[in-house]
This record gives sequence, C-alpha cells and structure tokens, in this order.
Amino acid sequence: MSVSLYYSATRATPLTDAESAAVERIVAAHRASFPYEYEESLYLYDRGAGEPDEIVAGATKLPTDFERVVPVLEYLLGSLSDLRRALPGAEWRVHLDDVDIPWDDSDGFVLPE
Repeated sequence: MSVSLYYSATRATPLTDAESAAVERIVAAHRASFPYEYEESLYLYDRGAGEPDEIVAGATKLPTDFERVVPVLEYLLGSLSDLRRALPGAEWRVHLDDVDIPWDDSDGFVLPE
C-alpha cells in the first residue's frame, strides 16, 4: 500500500512573476540536491488544474520501505517549508493521505510527534 504526501497553497491573489520564478528556483534546487536517487521528489501540478485560488499544488508518492520514508519525508517537508516562506499570505495544506502536517513558525512543516 502506498502513501503520498499532498501539498497545496491557496490565495486570493495569483502568483507574481517574482513569486513564480522563486517557486521554479526552489523546486529546481531541491530536485537537483534530492539525495534519494530512486524515490520521487517534489512534483507540482500544472497551475489552474485545481481549485480557483490554488497557486501551488502537488503530490509525492513516498517509499514503501519504512527505513526510507522518514528521511525522504523530512527532506520534502524542508522543501515545502522553503516554498511556504516564499509565498506570503497563502493558506497551505500539507498532509499524508488523511493526516495533516502541522506548520511551526520557526521549524517549518514538521512531522507530528
């Protein structure tokens, strides 16, 4: 059985050109440095495919090997934290299937204890 990490951000105002460039730069940098060769990294859907105010959305299928899940997940949550910080005023939802991942202002998205 596979588990996926889903992520989305909504906001009444669309992305500015600078924000779009920042999203592309962050995603490219995190994909390039992703240390897990045979696992999925960040995957963003095409904009406009989801909710009307959705500015970013995507999903990543997590590894089935338990030993690999936590390191991959922590890396992805770090990437999503960078994206959230680059998009002020957006309402984010990050979740593992039905379990929401909380936001912490100092640590970013963190696994619930």
